[in-house]
Amino acid sequence: MNIGTVGQVDHGKTALVKLLTGESTDRHSEEIKRGISIRLGYADTVFYKCPKCEPPQAYGTSETCKHCGSKAEILRAVSFVDSPGHETLMATMLSGAAIMDGALLVIAANESVPQPQTKEHLMALTIIGVNKIIIVQNKIDIVTEEQAEENLLQIREFVKGTIAESAPIIPISAHHDVNVDTLIETIEKVIPSPKLDEKKPAKMYVARSFDVNQPGITPDKLIGGVIGGSLIQGKMKIGEEIEITPGRQVGSGSRTEWVSITTSVRSLHSGGHPRKDVRPGGLIAIGTNLDPYLTKSDSLLGRVVGPPGSLPPVLNKVSVEVHLLERVVGTAEDLKVEEIKTSEPLMMSVGTATTVGVVTSARENLADMSLKIPVAAEAGQRVAVSRRIGGKWRLIGYGVIR
Repeated sequence: MNIGTVGQVDHGKTALVKLLTGESTDRHSEEIKRGISIRLGYADTVFYKCPKCEPPQAYGTSETCKHCGSKAEILRAVSFVDSPGHETLMATMLSGAAIMDGALLVIAANESVPQPQTKEHLMALTIIGVNKIIIVQNKIDIVTEEQAEENLLQIREFVKGTIAESAPIIPISAHHDVNVDTLIETIEKVIPSPKLDEKKPAKMYVARSFDVNQPGITPDKLIGGVIGGSLIQGKMKIGEEIEITPGRQVGSGSRTEWVSITTSVRSLHSGGHPRKDVRPGGLIAIGTNLDPYLTKSDSLLGRVVGPPGSLPPVLNKVSVEVHLLERVVGTAEDLKVEEIKTSEPLMMSVGTATTVGVVTSARENLADMSLKIPVAAEAGQRVAVSRRIGGKWRLIGYGVIR
């Protein structure tokens, strides 16, 4: 199961994930120094329940109960997807939302509610269809009781009438490990593991891709490129042939085309352990025989992986049934969303892929677009639509591919 952590812009989410998993989600040190994380992070953990202690103290992430020392029972493995909070990085957040089964909306108790990025992230969850939400009121250790209560009232007012109106609100201090057992208990009740179809052909959305080789390594020790993401259906095992689409761009100048990449599964990792095969649920890493150059620096982000011939078609043009919001999300000003116009560029978030489409025809609630980067998608798939406003991409609605 994948749980997303979204919401505030500082490191409150990352601290919470580190507390739950015992490790930081994958980040780049230079980005942390700048106070902004531009990539998705992820980490795995296992939830346990002590058979002797009463809830919520019975819940934890250790096989030994920290209260009575008894051996705890395994409940399930959980993968956390840590989306960047910064309001200018909605495309990355939407990529994460595409593989989330539920979400923790993290709100700082020492900030007014809503912050621009919190409002935008909640709307993104609504558009992508993530409706199992828990609100985490973090940093209660640095505010007074009165401030915490005022913040709680602001949260309730903020989510009124939204997809998160009935979401439980759990006050915690990630820094001091306060009330985290209650949060785990709530996750167990509110975000069950989804039932995914293992009989269909495997399909995985790529959320990250890596070159894991150290600089200066000799050619005989090179390891093939690695792709990471989440299986949404089917099974995958070592030795199988897989196709990655849209693949890569070949050619030069104006005469280029996108071709699929075919390779084989060399290794599989899930939950921090090597596997012979993997099933839907949680995040997986696939070691391949690809040239690491093809996978470095998330260069395969947004691709779809599966058995050759089973994947959705690659689209250079799309016709989308657009559903616009009344107001632009994420701006300080209360801006009304204007109708889509012919020739304007729009950002499309399709699964974990992000592309820009130029509108070739706009009529009523339909928009035909020519895509700058093709996507693998099928009719009926929901996509997020953003418009360039004030130099930033702002969420204005969602669309359904026709």
